[in-house]
Amino acid sequence: MNAAAETEFNILLATDSYKVTHYKQYPPNTSKVYSYFECREKKTENAKVRKVKYEETVFYGLQYILNKYLKGKVVTKEKIQEAKEVYKEHFQDDVFNEKGWNYILEKYDGHLPIEIKAVPEGSVIPRGNVLFTVENTDPECYWLTNWIETAGIGASAHLVNFKGTDTVAGIALIKKYYGTKDPVPGYSVPAAEHSTITAWGKDHEKDAFEHIVTQFSSVPVSVVSDSYDIYNACEKIWGEDLRQLIVSRSTEAPLIIRPDSGNPLDTVLKVLDILGKKFPVTENSEGYKLLPPYLRVIQGDGVDINTLQEIVEGMKKKKWSIENVSFGSGGALLQKLTRDLLNCSFKCSYVVTNGLGINVFKDPVADPNKRSKKGRLSLHRTPAGNFVTLEEGKGDLEEYGHDLLHTVFKNGKVTKSYSFDEVRENAKLNIELEAAPH
Repeated sequence: MNAAAETEFNILLATDSYKVTHYKQYPPNTSKVYSYFECREKKTENAKVRKVKYEETVFYGLQYILNKYLKGKVVTKEKIQEAKEVYKEHFQDDVFNEKGWNYILEKYDGHLPIEIKAVPEGSVIPRGNVLFTVENTDPECYWLTNWIETAGIGASAHLVNFKGTDTVAGIALIKKYYGTKDPVPGYSVPAAEHSTITAWGKDHEKDAFEHIVTQFSSVPVSVVSDSYDIYNACEKIWGEDLRQLIVSRSTEAPLIIRPDSGNPLDTVLKVLDILGKKFPVTENSEGYKLLPPYLRVIQGDGVDINTLQEIVEGMKKKKWSIENVSFGSGGALLQKLTRDLLNCSFKCSYVVTNGLGINVFKDPVADPNKRSKKGRLSLHRTPAGNFVTLEEGKGDLEEYGHDLLHTVFKNGKVTKSYSFDEVRENAKLNIELEAAPH
C-alpha cells in the first residue's frame, strides 16, 4: 500500500460503531469466528411487490477492496492512536480494543491475520449460495472477522442531517475533508449484532444477553433480540429471567431492545405490548404510555420514510409515546438500490469456543427468509451444472467434488488475482468455473 493510500484510509475506523465493542461480547475463550457473504434467496417474496426479479448475482469487486484496503501493513501506531481518540469521543467511554490492535501490530507487523475465500471474480451465481467466507487465522483475533465494513461516502451524507450513526467511516471522511466544531460529527452506543448472540448457541441466548448488559452496565446498550424468537426474548428472557438486572439500570444507561425482522409496525407494537405487561408503564402529559426510563426499543429493520410514518401512526393509535422507540436506517437509507435489492448478507456461521467447533445460525421466527447458513461452507457444481452450497463442512466429502471457493487473501497478502479479461470470461453464462486447489 503506498503512502498516499495510508494517509487516506484507516481500517480501524472502517467499521460499524457497534462492532468496536464486539470483542467484549463473544463467549469467553472464543478462538475462531467464521462468517460468510451471500445474496439471500427470498423464498416468500410477493411477486406483485417487485416486477423485476434478480435470480443471480455477478460477483465482482472484492479484488479491488483487498488491494486498496486490506493488503500489506494496514495497522500502525498512528492509526491505533487516531482510532483510540475518535472512539473515546464517539462512545464517550473507553471501549476501544487497543490491546487487540497492538497485538496485530507487534506480532504481524500490522498485517491482518485473516483468510478470505471467494468465488472467481465475474462469476454468475444463483442467489442463496455462498460467495465468500472470512475467518481469523490467529485465535487471539477472533473479533477481527466481522470488523470490516465500507460505507464512508453514504454515511457522511447521512451525517449532514443526523448525529447518530453506526458507520465510523463516514465520521473519518467528514473529519478529514470538512472538519467540525464537535470532536466527532456522530455518536453511538455499544450494541450487539447477531454473531455476538448466536455464537453462544441457541440454548444460551439468555447467557449472551446477560453477559452483554453486564459488560456495559453504565452506558446505554442495544441488544438485537430476534436471533430466534423476539417475542419469547421480550417476554421470558428480558421480562422474567433478567428482569431485575434491567430494572437496576439507570436512566442514563437504558437497555435498548432491538427487533430486526418481521413487519416493522406489527413487530414494534407487539414488542411494546409485551414489555408493557412485564415492566411498569406510566402516562405522559398527553396521555400516551411510556416504558420506564431504563428500557427502550430501537427499530432498524425495514425502516424508510414510508415505514417510519406507518410505525409512528400505529403507535399513536395504540396510545404509545414515540419516546419509547428510536429508529435506525441502514440499507433503506444508504443502499436501497444495492444491498436490499439482492438481500446481501454477511453472517457468522461457525465459531470455536473452548476448543470446540460449533455450527451457529440465526433463525428469526418472524421472517424465515433471514435464516442463515450453518457451519463451514463450500460451493460446488453438480453434474447437471447447478450450483449448490454445502453447509456444516459437508463439502469436505469427496462425493461432492472440488470447492469453487479459492483463497484470495491470507495474513495481509492477496494470494490470487484475476485480470479483467478473466472477469469478463467468468461473467459469460454457462462458463465452467475452475475448482479451488486442494
